[in-house]
Amino acid sequence: MPRRALITGITGQDGSYLAEHLLDLGYQVYGLVRREPESMQWLRRIAHRIEFTYGDLRDSVSLETAFRKAWPDEVYNLAAQVFIPTSWEFPADTFDVNAGGLSRLLQIAAREKPDTRVYQASSSEMYGNSGGPCNETTPFCPASPYGASKLAAHHLCRIYRGRGLYAVGGILFNHESPRRGPEMVTRKITRAAAAWAKGDRTKLRLGNLQARRDWGFAGDYVRAIHLMMQQEKPADYVIGTGDSHSVADFVEQVLQVLRQMTGDSDFSGPIERFVEVDARLVRANEIYDLRADARLAREEIGWKPTVDFKGLVEMMVKADISALREAASAA
Repeated sequence: MPRRALITGITGQDGSYLAEHLLDLGYQVYGLVRREPESMQWLRRIAHRIEFTYGDLRDSVSLETAFRKAWPDEVYNLAAQVFIPTSWEFPADTFDVNAGGLSRLLQIAAREKPDTRVYQASSSEMYGNSGGPCNETTPFCPASPYGASKLAAHHLCRIYRGRGLYAVGGILFNHESPRRGPEMVTRKITRAAAAWAKGDRTKLRLGNLQARRDWGFAGDYVRAIHLMMQQEKPADYVIGTGDSHSVADFVEQVLQVLRQMTGDSDFSGPIERFVEVDARLVRANEIYDLRADARLAREEIGWKPTVDFKGLVEMMVKADISALREAASAA
């Protein structure tokens, strides 16, 4: 019998990559959606192989119904309110989804099928401004309601693990792809780059250009998610590349890709020709540098990234250029 997996947040970046990976491994995949998905863009190729079930992380009854339908060996909780500015506007809602949702899933698993393994998508935002590479023993000090909600959920995994449930938290550092939401800074930049490639010279407004993040490829990270769920004993793992780059570095790499693709020297020179800082976009309690120390994941689960920073940026720029061309030809 194939193993059965229930994925919350299946229509998003991580959920779609994970669904592809699990199907390739022979899993029977169930996907939790809140309503008829507005966009199945990333799942279109594999949707016929997925059993969709309706539910909401804020509604225990719908989660229990979905759980009983899937009767999963593994639950991957990827659904969340992920936009940090929104967490400042709606902190209670953010906690209800990010921490309350997991608490409902853990309670259902413990009551209905206690041999189910549960994965929680924890976040590097739990560390705040730690001041150095972060590993599994680095103290947590979140700087936003989003980070605090993720930390609460992360601790819930530890608590339920202490009661015998197989529950793990993957502390994933920033991971991007062409499937990243357009509201996120990396996609804002690469979508603007697609317009620049067509000759548009409208400047992109960004916040703190010096904020640094450890950016990796989401397709690599879902492999780590699965691997940590296959260990004999449950444990939390930090997942990241170990390198950090600033937002300005990201823009500079984007311009380099455009220069190589087009041969246009206009993409040389200072990035200020293409971006401008908008003080309104600077985050409250900004985290200035996040970088992972993923040695434990390398040693214990055998994971390492395959896509480096330059490869990631090139992948995203080319994908957004192709998407803009397709949209133009369809118009």
